[in-house]
Amino acid sequence: MPGVTKAVPDRTFYAQALVDGRPPATDAQREDAHQGHGWSSARLGGLRLTAGEPPRQAGEVVVDRALGLRPGGPVTLLTAAGLEPYTVTGLVDAPGVYVTDEVAAALAPGVRAIGLLVAPGADPEEVAETARGVVGGDGRVLTGDGRGALEPRGDARTRWIGMQVLTATAALAVFVTVFVVASTFAFTVAQRRRELGLLRAVGATPRQVRRMVYAEALVVGATAGLVGLLAGAALAPVLGRLLVDVGFEPATFQVRYEHWPVAVSFVAGPVIALLAVCSASRRAARVRPLEALREAAVEQRPIGRLRIATGVLLVVAGVALSLGTATSDEARDAATFALYAVIALVAGATVLAPAAVGPVVRMLRSPVRRPGGAIGMLVRAGALTATRRTASVAAPVLLTVAFAVLVSGMVRTTTAAYAAGRADNVNAGWIVVPDRAPGLSDQAVAATGGTALLPTTVFESDPSTSPENRPLTALGVDPAGFATANRALTVVAGSLGDLRGDDTVVLPASANRQPSEPYALVFADGEVSLRVVAVVTDDSIPGDLLLPRSVVRTHDPSALTSAVYVQDRIDPPVGARIVDVSVWAAEADRAEDRLVWIFTLLLIGVSAGYGAVAVANTLLLAAAGRVTDLRLIRLAGATRRQVIWLVTAEPALVVLIGALLGGAVAFVGLLSIRAGLAEQVGGPVDLVVPWSVVGGVVGLCLLLAVLASALPTWRSLRHRPARSPVGIVG
Repeated sequence: MPGVTKAVPDRTFYAQALVDGRPPATDAQREDAHQGHGWSSARLGGLRLTAGEPPRQAGEVVVDRALGLRPGGPVTLLTAAGLEPYTVTGLVDAPGVYVTDEVAAALAPGVRAIGLLVAPGADPEEVAETARGVVGGDGRVLTGDGRGALEPRGDARTRWIGMQVLTATAALAVFVTVFVVASTFAFTVAQRRRELGLLRAVGATPRQVRRMVYAEALVVGATAGLVGLLAGAALAPVLGRLLVDVGFEPATFQVRYEHWPVAVSFVAGPVIALLAVCSASRRAARVRPLEALREAAVEQRPIGRLRIATGVLLVVAGVALSLGTATSDEARDAATFALYAVIALVAGATVLAPAAVGPVVRMLRSPVRRPGGAIGMLVRAGALTATRRTASVAAPVLLTVAFAVLVSGMVRTTTAAYAAGRADNVNAGWIVVPDRAPGLSDQAVAATGGTALLPTTVFESDPSTSPENRPLTALGVDPAGFATANRALTVVAGSLGDLRGDDTVVLPASANRQPSEPYALVFADGEVSLRVVAVVTDDSIPGDLLLPRSVVRTHDPSALTSAVYVQDRIDPPVGARIVDVSVWAAEADRAEDRLVWIFTLLLIGVSAGYGAVAVANTLLLAAAGRVTDLRLIRLAGATRRQVIWLVTAEPALVVLIGALLGGAVAFVGLLSIRAGLAEQVGGPVDLVVPWSVVGGVVGLCLLLAVLASALPTWRSLRHRPARSPVGIVG
């Protein structure tokens, strides 16, 4: 075509260099380290030789210089066929191996992409338009940022997971921030009742009081939003590198600053503060002028009727969603129901918390009264007479503990349940799996003598049934061995024994095909017409369809075996290791489970951080307002140690109340999740709660609560108490 200097077909196949007889340990984390290409593809990636020469004939290869090999030295490549000797002719500063184009054509008959190198001065858009006329409906022409569609599937999935992490973290931050700010403002309004009553007494209207509270929230929200924006901009590159290191983003991920996120982040501070202060502003406006004349501020009514009705409705909604979780057939729907259920239950428990404080404190009466006698009585009396204040401090702990218990327990319970179900479906004593490699070679499979699964990627050729050209996972199997090793296999039509020859296929029931119907698939080397010989249930196979192993090998010379089922323990070949069925089941999704668990800990860390800061902030405010009360207690005869014990026991009691309420809410969600999983796997499911994580969250809240109460009190009580300024009239 005019303007094109060269058309380069990119052929990709499996090839992995061995170092000291084994694949390097670092290759397990990099998909591109397992890929081989023709040398001409190096021009598409802008690769240059750092030493040596390009490969010119069969048996020559260029490798990554990080392997420590030298030009002219031997190297063994692990390919789909087995071990192959090569000679290193050159080194590049990138993962992967590069052979001659002729060798690449034999190892990868299909071409996923053809790169067009444009001549200097040529218009890329004109070249693209001409290319579309040449390609027609047989392919797509990608230019500019559209070429990102060719990124490796592993990178695309990693990028998707990273986006879910960032989105979930942002959503959680907004929810928790509203929650925390609302609790803090509710507490400050309760602390300032006399001040607000004095404003009312000198003529301030309820509307003016409400506007004052809103103005304070706006100032605080705008200031905090600006500080948070600057801190976020400074920490974004650090977070970006961290996401790459843990596997939430591919190595090519870079942090860029856009205008709209900056604007949204700045506006979010004031908006969140105003939303959170709505309830507190109404409560402040209802303060009566007589509040300024009271010597003792005792709550007349811990909770109103409207608040009771709202809390009950939220609890009912949470229970209904929990029932939906327990009866859901889909894991994704069950997880969604569970999350919404706990959100509703947390909100309901927070609204009803002032009414729940009394019963919980009475339930804990004995443990509270044991240490310290009079001090224990003061702790209990303070919690019972100031239930709103206690509930405001306990609310962040409630949210944090509920979220930590639910999310960590849900992840661990789900992982264990799916692993147990996966192990129950396999009828084998041992399983041979890859070791530092993406799969097993034919040479390794032949050495095991077991039942092997050979996966490959295919596409449906009928656009009416697959308009998005969705990739399908086809498994190449021996039908007799597969039927013996797979306990879940259920044939609903046809016979699995007819899966032989070069034109047969077995489909799941969701494909809506019947035996003897034609079925066309597109392999890497072209379209193939097949014949349906059997139909199985959708949960019978760990893929989308079954093919004879010989068919997969014919059309995909680079396909790798994912696992081999054997009855007796054997010595594994090169690039393989042998594990029992339970270990294999637990490791089947190990990489994804690892990311999910890191994701879980990240979300729990964000939630715990917000909760701990809220508890510490609220208790610091409380400590500053109680200096006079504590000095009066000293004048009444209490020692400094007793006062410190008082201000330590009070936050400990509040954290305990929040932890109990949050744990109760989360366990409702976990029990419903366990019931739903038992329905899905068809058997009992053990409830798994990582108590170390939960204990760490509660311990963090408790530590900060105690420090936030004890340190200011210790500083204020360093001097001997002065004589009381209150006169006594007799």
